[in-house]
Amino acid sequence: MQNYNINIAGYSIRFESVDNGPDLVPAARFLRNICDTIDYNVLIKVRYGTYFLPEKAVRVFHAPFVEEINGIHVHQKANFWSIWKYDQELFIKSVFPLCQDDRSAVLKFSINTREWELWIDCNAKEIDPLEYPLDGLLLYYLTVINGDILIHASGVNYNGSGYLFSGVSGKGKTTMARLWESYGARVIHDDRLILRKTGDSYTMYNTPVYNNDEPQQSTLTKLFIIDHSSDNRIVSVKGAVAASLVMSNCIQHNWGSEIIAKLLSSVTSLCETVPVMKLYFKPEKSIADYIIKYG
Repeated sequence: MQNYNINIAGYSIRFESVDNGPDLVPAARFLRNICDTIDYNVLIKVRYGTYFLPEKAVRVFHAPFVEEINGIHVHQKANFWSIWKYDQELFIKSVFPLCQDDRSAVLKFSINTREWELWIDCNAKEIDPLEYPLDGLLLYYLTVINGDILIHASGVNYNGSGYLFSGVSGKGKTTMARLWESYGARVIHDDRLILRKTGDSYTMYNTPVYNNDEPQQSTLTKLFIIDHSSDNRIVSVKGAVAASLVMSNCIQHNWGSEIIAKLLSSVTSLCETVPVMKLYFKPEKSIADYIIKYG
């Protein structure tokens, strides 16, 4: 198709193929996010071809691609994606390590505008404009623009209460989601959430990662920073301690003082509204009982 809208976490994102551009085919994980509207928070015009950055553009962030199996590097690509800046314009240069061909792309955008441009350099007739890693990068900058938060976390809703469990890889985000699911809770997501302020409260939203992901959301009641332990224990944290713990698990590109300050302000507001606690837990179903009884 030549255009379509998707809704992720309440953001309406419109894609339009222009100048004899490619057929746009969203991946299976986005199909349930397609919505029947032409309104948008951001419009992305998609074109074929190579885009050359302005001569004075400066690289402000760089991410190499490293694939690991059992902790051993098995594949590395130096030029995975990078962020470039020229005046008020930003550019994401990226390759697509999961594609079969050698396609690359440049996304031209600005924090101050809602119409962006995407150039795809490839011979394919059909493309997914949110091919990895553009999906996560686009969502990250949408959260930055709107003062929202993209965080490594799992989230569940149990009897109207929304619990978020955040931590680095290996701390038990997916384990916690599965334990609560077996307890009868609705899983919002098991790895990556978007948090948005709605009135006097916060709502957590899933992001499309798995095929045919269904949009999920829940009011956020409590936020836990998790770690494995031999017993179940909760320690309440507040103020700067709470903000620093939450901030350390947020997805962030710390290349600009304005971006850093905006995220810190959002996280501080979150921690003043939602109770934050450190949760040490045994990876067994009893943790759900423990949290419910804690109140």
